[in-house]
Amino acid sequence: MTPRAWRERLIARVLPYLLIMPTLALVLMFNVLPAVNTVNDSLYKPARGLNAAGKPPQFVGAQNFADIFDDSHYMGQRFLRSFRNTIVFALATVLVAVPLGLLLALLLNRQQRLRSLWRFAVFYPALLPLIGAASIWSFIFSDSIGLANAALRSLGHPGLNWLGDRNLVLLSVIIVNIWKQAGYFMIFFLAGLQNIARELYEAASLDGAGGFQQFLWLTLPLLRRTLLFVSVISFTFAFQTVEQLQALGEGGPADSANLLLYLIFQNIAERRNWGYVNAMTLVLIAVVLVFTLGNFLLFERGEND
Repeated sequence: MTPRAWRERLIARVLPYLLIMPTLALVLMFNVLPAVNTVNDSLYKPARGLNAAGKPPQFVGAQNFADIFDDSHYMGQRFLRSFRNTIVFALATVLVAVPLGLLLALLLNRQQRLRSLWRFAVFYPALLPLIGAASIWSFIFSDSIGLANAALRSLGHPGLNWLGDRNLVLLSVIIVNIWKQAGYFMIFFLAGLQNIARELYEAASLDGAGGFQQFLWLTLPLLRRTLLFVSVISFTFAFQTVEQLQALGEGGPADSANLLLYLIFQNIAERRNWGYVNAMTLVLIAVVLVFTLGNFLLFERGEND
């Protein structure tokens, strides 16, 4: 082999690795390294580095995880309550916002007057910043001048304390999230519906299949991938909710509407809780990962069947 051919062969082998090195360096710096530090910091109390007294933290192993799952511990009480709220919040979003987005897509996929205007009206909440949308609903849920209570009073009801009642505040936050996300999910379902050939529905009609049968045996199977994607991002978004709680009672009263990521945000400034913050972060990541992998396995198995 000539020196020139050897150099060309070496460049051909090395060049791809050189091209991905900048991206790989960024991934290692901003993803892998923080993840490794989070795992490591969750094993210390309060966290790695010097504490306020200038002493190194104590290695406690899995004690931080045991504490956050201990209902008698001050952090465990808050974590378990917020964790339950987050699960309810996420399931409500998936079970309501996703089917609602599909229903809106089915309705707005038909030929009708002002279809584009209706689509924009439904999608518009998704364009609003989350804190802005939450501020709008904070006014709607206001006790004295809120539109929700004004409508109830017009029907003879005295009104509800939407953001002050422990039994209602989580429902209020769920309503805001569903209103915000349903139009966003609708766009994905619309794209999926428009990729389905009309000839399939025409053939099904000729075979005597009604509208519901076409939806059950034709539309849903062909939207399997879209439904998987929307379900995963819906669940993931639910675990990333932070901003709207700023305008909707900050998770109160008594953490009755607090969510896991917002609890982490509330404790990140207290150094004594850093070990717990890292432990809670790992639990959050684990739950999202289990849900995502479970969905992929379920849908892949269904597609093979």
